[in-house]
Amino acid sequence: MESSTTQNFKWIKLLPLLILFLGLVAFFYFRLYTYLSFTSLKTYHDVLQQMVRENFIFAALIFVLTYVVLVAISAPGAIFLTIFGGFLFGPIWGTLFVAIGATLGAAIIFIAARTALRDFLHQKIGVWLQKISAGFKNNAVSYMLFLRLVPLFPFWLINIVPAFLEIDFSTFVWTTFVGILPGTFVYIMLGNGIGVLFAQGKTPDLGIIFKPAILIPIVGLGVLALVPIIVKRIKRHD
Repeated sequence: MESSTTQNFKWIKLLPLLILFLGLVAFFYFRLYTYLSFTSLKTYHDVLQQMVRENFIFAALIFVLTYVVLVAISAPGAIFLTIFGGFLFGPIWGTLFVAIGATLGAAIIFIAARTALRDFLHQKIGVWLQKISAGFKNNAVSYMLFLRLVPLFPFWLINIVPAFLEIDFSTFVWTTFVGILPGTFVYIMLGNGIGVLFAQGKTPDLGIIFKPAILIPIVGLGVLALVPIIVKRIKRHD
């Protein structure tokens, strides 16, 4: 009886992650990714702009909710939705809406992964994981800001891995929001001027964030976030 209860509890903990996985399956099954493209934006840009003009709040809510779901199920295409946000809402509102949507989506997958798998991983590789967790927890803000600022790893991966470490949920949330702002703003500005590019028969350069003029300042911010860690290590050797 006790074994059965434990087994049921484990399945219950897996349920949130399973729901998100099924959402990802549905995303590909119904080919929803086809709507996240420049071709789609060209086709529907008039309708989308009219929606924003007629009911800004409703359009903003739909946009943020869509972004939350997209990030929560770890579906590809968020970069296109970010560009859409710049096109529809402009630099300020677009950046804010994307940052909110991405942060909420990241928080959902963080909670789902932590609920479903953290205890299991601690049982299987507890000693090794505890060592990593201790180092990460002591410098969680610096590490999270660096990982969010510098585009070294996929966004979905940084949403999941910290869930298995001893990082506070509040720290995860605010470092995510702050850390994604610079990169988000770059693509929002790209979207803000996309109408001109379309008129010229061009499409935006999605690799713009890796151009030295943009990447170097962002990497600089990431390195700046690591300064507290560097200072701590220097003091230890004094």
